[in-house]
Amino acid sequence: MRAVVFNGVHDVSVEEVPDPEIHLPTDAIVRVLATCVCGSDLWYYRGESERKPGSRIGHEFVGVVEEVGSAVSTVAVGDVVIAPFAFSDGTCPNCAFGFPSSCIHGGVWGGRDAEGFRADGGQGELVRAPLADGTLVVVPGGMPSEELLPSLLALSDVMGTGHHAAISAGVRPGATVAVVGDGAVGLSGVIAAKRLGAERIIALSRHADRQALARELGATDVVEQRGPDAIEPVLSLTVGVGVDAVLECVGTGESMATAFAIARPGSRVGYVGVPHGAEVPLQAAFRHNVGLVGGMAPVRAYLPELLEDVLAGTITPGRLFDFRGGLDDIPAGYAAMDERRAIKAMARL
Repeated sequence: MRAVVFNGVHDVSVEEVPDPEIHLPTDAIVRVLATCVCGSDLWYYRGESERKPGSRIGHEFVGVVEEVGSAVSTVAVGDVVIAPFAFSDGTCPNCAFGFPSSCIHGGVWGGRDAEGFRADGGQGELVRAPLADGTLVVVPGGMPSEELLPSLLALSDVMGTGHHAAISAGVRPGATVAVVGDGAVGLSGVIAAKRLGAERIIALSRHADRQALARELGATDVVEQRGPDAIEPVLSLTVGVGVDAVLECVGTGESMATAFAIARPGSRVGYVGVPHGAEVPLQAAFRHNVGLVGGMAPVRAYLPELLEDVLAGTITPGRLFDFRGGLDDIPAGYAAMDERRAIKAMARL
């Protein structure tokens, strides 16, 4: 089979790798229909976080179940399934508490499972799915249309992550919300804020194409400045008070500082950007009673309700994929996202 492999900084390639096999009775083998590149993949692609050369990569995919272990009972051969970015058993105390991304027995694609077996990356033709019952979510109705598939793929990570930012920030009907970051997660946050009933959504974005998409997805206002220069425009839009909820979707020190500076007293910052050099401005948080909630999104917990909305057509997060190709185009997708020529790259297998 073929899969995408990380070779080094700015170097990924499609290589022949061994076909996956069932190792444990709780495993399933999934034939991938579609996969994509995540903004978090760019950290090691750029050399800003460590990754072992020669390792399989990718953690978002939709596919068809080809084989199941003897203990698998909730998915069957032929099912179309969505795989959230982390695998989980669905039964441990953390899963039961609503945070399967912190499953005691789980892990992430490309890492290792609880038994020490290597978990395949999601950017490949076939993937061994550990803990299949707790991880994979069946899409009702069989094979989806080509039009629907991108939105299903978005549920594997990015849409659930934007939703987690909105939930963590306490977005409510009638709220005024600011979204820091105009990448795929930030734009998903716009979708999520609108879905939760926000009346006003301020998107912080410097790029005209992303500004236009943010407005189409539900943003009512756009602030083009970034960093300290963005604070005054947001405060001006809110009569100097600040916003009721902030979605921090970047993970840098600058984005975190901006988020706290535009949050009104007593509000919350929902953060989902993978932290890189970010520090919490505790003095500002203390002075204005601004809370910080969020982290790695429990996407598996959100999947059922978001899937209902995708199937009903009330949200269409597949619109975020502005680079589309096949598996061989994934390396070009990494480059396009790294150079900000694309919001999010998708491969149809």
